[in-house]
Amino acid sequence: MGKHSKDKSPELREKISLLPETPGVYMYYDSEGTVIYVGKAKNLKRRVSSYFNRTHDVLRTNLLVRAIADMSYIVVPTEADALNLENSMIKEYKPRYNVLLKDDKSYPWICVTKEMFPRVFMTRQRLRDGSKYFGPYTDAGAARAVLALIHELHPIRGCRIPITPASLARGKGRLCLEYHLRRCAGCCVGKIPEEEYAAYIDNVRQILRGDTGELLAHLRSQMEELASQLRFEEAQELKEQYQKVERYQAKSVIVNPALDSVDVFGVDDDGSNDVYINYMHVRRGAVARSLTLQYKRRLEETRPQLLSYAMQEIRQRFNISFDEVIVAEAPDMEFPSMTVTIPQRGDKFKLLDVSARNARQHRLDALKHLEKVDPEKRAMKTLERIKADFRLNELPRHIECFDNSNIQGTNPVASCVVFRDAKPSKKDYRHFNIKTVEGPDDFASMKEVLTRRYTRMMEEAPDDLPQLIVVDGGKGQLSSAVEALDEIGLRGKIALVGIAKRLEEIYFPGDSVPLYIDKNSESLKVVQHLRDEAHRFGITHHRNRRSKTQIVSELSTIPGIGPATEQALLSRFKSVKRISAATLDALAEVVGPAKARLIRDHFARP
Repeated sequence: MGKHSKDKSPELREKISLLPETPGVYMYYDSEGTVIYVGKAKNLKRRVSSYFNRTHDVLRTNLLVRAIADMSYIVVPTEADALNLENSMIKEYKPRYNVLLKDDKSYPWICVTKEMFPRVFMTRQRLRDGSKYFGPYTDAGAARAVLALIHELHPIRGCRIPITPASLARGKGRLCLEYHLRRCAGCCVGKIPEEEYAAYIDNVRQILRGDTGELLAHLRSQMEELASQLRFEEAQELKEQYQKVERYQAKSVIVNPALDSVDVFGVDDDGSNDVYINYMHVRRGAVARSLTLQYKRRLEETRPQLLSYAMQEIRQRFNISFDEVIVAEAPDMEFPSMTVTIPQRGDKFKLLDVSARNARQHRLDALKHLEKVDPEKRAMKTLERIKADFRLNELPRHIECFDNSNIQGTNPVASCVVFRDAKPSKKDYRHFNIKTVEGPDDFASMKEVLTRRYTRMMEEAPDDLPQLIVVDGGKGQLSSAVEALDEIGLRGKIALVGIAKRLEEIYFPGDSVPLYIDKNSESLKVVQHLRDEAHRFGITHHRNRRSKTQIVSELSTIPGIGPATEQALLSRFKSVKRISAATLDALAEVVGPAKARLIRDHFARP
């Protein structure tokens, strides 16, 4: 037993020392007897002891260990049983330190009822009534599209009238408008035999399972048989059904139709507390079922651990087992009869990419929604992410980014853009004309600009200094920025990083090895936005200054024309082109007859 165990009661220490080395589930309690953590283990003694024999890197884990006043455990035969029990107990106790499955959405299902003449409809309630439920559909529009196809193909009834052999025998049913519109087969009055209606429902189940290939083969054989019997009108009806199913299949298939019955788990993990895992079941190259789960890290849960949680959740929710699962990395435990595939290329890799994109899209949708309902919270999440990625001591609510611009050393300028709460604050943007540097020297220019900017800020607004400065460039530009802050006395008071363009490398002062942030991270997106804004703002200013210089230099070559005359001419005529085309009288009105003749003579020369 180690450092943390010394603070625990003798009874708890003894419990830990007597733990068996078998699979099981353990529960930690606080001083009030509340379950604060539930965990699974392949080896109970080794796993539980690991909490108490060292100081952990994550603060929350240390807080958990400090709060543990007691523990209990349950031994199970296998690690899979431990995962199953852990999942159930987390849902029951909702411990504050456990990974949280955020699944408050009610996804739609398509229900095929268990009746004499089954109905098919969309519902958000999954009842234990013997009916068959297909889904869930994360997109209600997709569920409606499938239902529309089903009702186009077959006259499935939509009414809730109970139909039994006794009700049909009484003959009290009445045909409704749906029957006359050919949307219902007239089940309530016995217009269609039960066996024929059951064939429709078999086709419906095939579509909902994704078995459109078998349905197409069945329709084709029926169509050919009817054609051979010269029943062309009935064959034409089947042909129209065949074409509708074919169009639906063409929209659904995303990879080779030969790829049948695989399960795919795509993960979007940008290093934050929120991890999104998308599950897809694929039949004949088409997605038959899809669901995205959002997990919230509480401690140090890894991607393989979260994958195991997601797989167990899907197994329980849909009451299924996996044959082959496609993942980017293996889960941290094995499931019975399951083969794990980690593809590097081909159709399976394409499927994994589609699943990961779905997970990523759910993250973006969640962020967009948060931005609408609570912009402040959305900004805080982004700032917390930047703080963690850039190893900052405080939230970077005020960030400034610098970029140099020059072409062949002419008219060197620099730009400073300002972000507040991760958003551009354009009224605070500034540009600088480089004054002390000769030629194209980016390093010296960067030092000059930072020195001017923060010397002035220290005098005028010392309470508004940024928490983070980003310089566009690698180690050279960063070193110049460090020198500037050193001389001003701000080194160590403002965090400073450089971003290199080629591979989006992030450099820290004194660290020769760059940091590579996940390309989907909010941190990198904000820094890229900063860099792009600084570049755009600097280039615009540089073009304006270069254009102005070219205009003035053209007029200043005329003997006898000074700066005041140049300004008067440009104010009246707006451009050199208009000045060159102006008449002698028009020029004389502005600068007098003598200077007007000098200007006309200059532009009249061949």
